Amino acid sequence: MSWIHSDKDFVLDSHCDTPGMLLEGIDLGKRQKRGHVDFVRAREGGVDGMFFAIYSPPELTEEEAVAHAVRLISKCYDAVDGNSDVAAFAFSPEQAFENKRKGLISVFLGMENGTPIQNDMAYLHMYHRFGIRYLTLCHNRHNQICDSCMPMEPEWGGLSPFGKEVVAECNRLGIMLDCSHASDETFYDLLKYSSTPVIASHSSCRALCSHPRNMSDIMLRDLASAGGVVQINFYPKFIDSDFADEKFLRLSEEGEKWQELYRSDLYNEVYRDNYFRIMDELAVYPAPSVKRVADHIDHAVEKAGAEHVGLGSDFDGIEIAPEGLRDISMYGNIAVELRERGYREQDIRGIMGGNLLRVIHEALRKAQTSAD
Repeated sequence: MSWIHSDKDFVLDSHCDTPGMLLEGIDLGKRQKRGHVDFVRAREGGVDGMFFAIYSPPELTEEEAVAHAVRLISKCYDAVDGNSDVAAFAFSPEQAFENKRKGLISVFLGMENGTPIQNDMAYLHMYHRFGIRYLTLCHNRHNQICDSCMPMEPEWGGLSPFGKEVVAECNRLGIMLDCSHASDETFYDLLKYSSTPVIASHSSCRALCSHPRNMSDIMLRDLASAGGVVQINFYPKFIDSDFADEKFLRLSEEGEKWQELYRSDLYNEVYRDNYFRIMDELAVYPAPSVKRVADHIDHAVEKAGAEHVGLGSDFDGIEIAPEGLRDISMYGNIAVELRERGYREQDIRGIMGGNLLRVIHEALRKAQTSAD
């Protein structure tokens, strides 16, 4: 792609929910008609790597969450091993650049929702050995680690006592800590207790879209002051307060129902046909454009600085993506838009992936230093 300048550049998306699509039996080595991500379209978009999110729904029990997480991790290994000619795992920036030199797309692993850790660090160690390199502490409910941003009433007032232990152990292991989905109090506890920079793997700006999932201007500045990065989310609902009309909400709720049923029984034609029908409708549903994503990048850059901003699409975890960013093949449109807005080339390279790689390197460096 013309907007990639050299082998030193690396385009990295910090949050793709593609493991969930693997539950539907898709082959990432082939162009898919459904979803947002496969290796064919990633290469077309000039994307060098992405974090696959090992997401556990918050309604699962701790035991169910462990089984679910292990199943998703296994699916990711099957997908990468089955496409070893085009993709490989990366557990460090050095491995990612080595993969790029070999012409391979890098797959990183992150865990979304810490429920599968239960209350036992042995599980965290296991996930680290599997390749988990960031931990999104919670999802849309409080858990044993911290408070989420979604419930009205807090449970812990930020991190739980066990959550503080998890933060320390993640620091020791080199697992980045992710504040997306966490409450504001949890965010500030993370800044207080983490010895390495914190990330927001898929969050946007609250000033432009008032949603608790997004970050306030003060949070953006404080995250940057601590060396972290905010990775802008593409979900129209998180970038435009006026987006979610009644028709969309109805389709979204119906699609989620049929998706769950289809993933429970891939051979049921009724489940499949209804799920595919809604996915097809949402794939072309009117949405804000890539320009709105760039507006959030602009705002985050203004408050945090260009070196503290990146991209976390939430692809395959969102029902609908922006115009001009309908799937990962269109990733280059972001760089084109930023260039048209007058961004410096070095800032574009950082936003497209370099800034997140810097934080990954810092987390791993500090973990190695503490081990020595």
